Amino acid sequence: MPLAPTPVNGIDRKMLERDGDEVARATSLVRYASHSSFTSHQHELGEEFFVLKGVFEDEFGQYPAGTYVKNPAGSGHTPFTETGCTLFVKLRYQDPSDNTRVVINTQSSEWCKGLVSGLNVMPLASFGTTNTALVRWAPGTYFNPHRHFGGEEIFVVDGVFEDVHGRYPKGFWQRSPHMSAHKPFSVEGCTILVKTGHLHNL
Repeated sequence: MPLAPTPVNGIDRKMLERDGDEVARATSLVRYASHSSFTSHQHELGEEFFVLKGVFEDEFGQYPAGTYVKNPAGSGHTPFTETGCTLFVKLRYQDPSDNTRVVINTQSSEWCKGLVSGLNVMPLASFGTTNTALVRWAPGTYFNPHRHFGGEEIFVVDGVFEDVHGRYPKGFWQRSPHMSAHKPFSVEGCTILVKTGHLHNL
């Protein structure tokens, strides 16, 4: 996908999905050039992002590649970067009553064993029916057939993720609707960012 400019110089994006105008429920890849900054703003219905490359910053801290951040509804900040960075960003998907801020450096956090051999999971955030996690698949890992209550969304951080519908290398984003089903696997191994349970009311 081509990068498209935002209203702020030095910041471009790839709009994966969008419902609204400049203020919108949206999923995007956002690239900050080095020494760029965004205007101070609030997140009326929250923000989630995962740093894919570089170091993202705001007045609350620095977030190197591999950092997951959830800013709750009503929070605000003034983002910038010295090095430049690329983010996977979700806006306006949070329950207004979810007021917990989450910051996790996945490069240093522990993995938990998954439900099948070869699968490891790093829980990132959970509220109501919604869960966000990083999932690492060893080569040759096959998961059980299952159905997604509230849907499932996947961004492939590394490697190649697969299911009966297709093959998804690094950089692919996919969304499966409420009550969809599949049998996922990875022949080559992969790491995916997964969000579930957030689509049943959309």
